[in-house]
Amino acid sequence: MKKVTGIGGIFFKCKDPNQVREWYKTHLGLDTNAYGANFEWRDAGDPAKTGSTQWSPFSETTKYFEPSAKEFMINYRVDNLEALVEELKKEGVTVLDQIESYDYGKFVHILDVEGNKIQLWEPVD
Repeated sequence: MKKVTGIGGIFFKCKDPNQVREWYKTHLGLDTNAYGANFEWRDAGDPAKTGSTQWSPFSETTKYFEPSAKEFMINYRVDNLEALVEELKKEGVTVLDQIESYDYGKFVHILDVEGNKIQLWEPVD
């Protein structure tokens, strides 16, 4: 089973998300919005297929990364999230919540061996 297919997003804590988004917009040219910036790309194996990677600064007081105490969370793109979650459970991986579905994909959160919270995303590209 193919597991991770790419990075879906990078999320990190900062003192002032608005200021950080503006700094990256002004100095590095990121096309930012209220959520951060979205990078669109094409699949090398199938150039007709597109995808995206989200870059998002969060408030340093966010509880969204809990139970991890880290200042970041990475979102990995995956295929067949349901089957992957079942496999991870059998392997003893901590699955923090139930799979949630939205019109842009399915999500679940797990912990790695050091307690870093990871978001898994099966996108609807």
